[in-house]
Amino acid sequence: MFTPVDGRTVVVTGGTRGIGKGIARVFAGAGANVVITGRDAAVAEAAADELAKAGGTVSYVVADVASAADTSRLADEVLARHGGVDVVCANAGIFPSAPLATMTEADIDEMLGINVKGAILTVQAFLPALKACGHGRVILTSSITGPYTGYPGWSHYGASKAAMLGFMRTAAIELAPHRITVNAILPGNIVTGGLSEHGDDYLSAMVAAIPMRRLGEAEEIGHAALFLATDEAAYITAQSLVVDGGQVLPESPTAMDDVAMDDV
Repeated sequence: MFTPVDGRTVVVTGGTRGIGKGIARVFAGAGANVVITGRDAAVAEAAADELAKAGGTVSYVVADVASAADTSRLADEVLARHGGVDVVCANAGIFPSAPLATMTEADIDEMLGINVKGAILTVQAFLPALKACGHGRVILTSSITGPYTGYPGWSHYGASKAAMLGFMRTAAIELAPHRITVNAILPGNIVTGGLSEHGDDYLSAMVAAIPMRRLGEAEEIGHAALFLATDEAAYITAQSLVVDGGQVLPESPTAMDDVAMDDV
């Protein structure tokens, strides 16, 4: 049995929807005090109300993680509510598509600003609280796209997700003396509203390429985060946990054609 996290305070940026909401739901179900962030107040309030039904205490703060002022205010509000912070899940991210040939400077700035700068600013804002708790956990939501794979239209997204791992490694060294671990989860294709926007053909092609023959659930990323937040994971730092159903394994699109379901 793992040490319970009930009563501990967990911050999930971008926790109002998608993978972040799945992470928040798992921690709430484990009895943690969860604070989610988002840029839309109405969406954040609805998400917090829904997540509170899973257990624990769930509240929200409207914040833009690309703003140092907002992340500082976020930290202040969380500390005022709960008195400390144990786990920071730097999950907020965007993934608009833009071909390299037509990608604008604004496209690049927005992607890196939220996905990379936002993660760094979030961790910075909570550093004093993480040091004070004595068992701080930083969990980054990266992706298989960038560190392991590529996809047309997402060169700036892939760059942002790979950059998060570079940040993770040095941050882990700097924070280790304070007993703070810094790890990353690399999701594959997870069922979210954003993924469904790509259409049925895209989803079918993705499922066909995944050895587990299904897309992942947001809560499955949450369970990985919950493990990394436990006391038992205290000696794990600067590691990347791929949660993708084996998506990165096939050498080519035809590799899965040779694996018939009745052979398994």
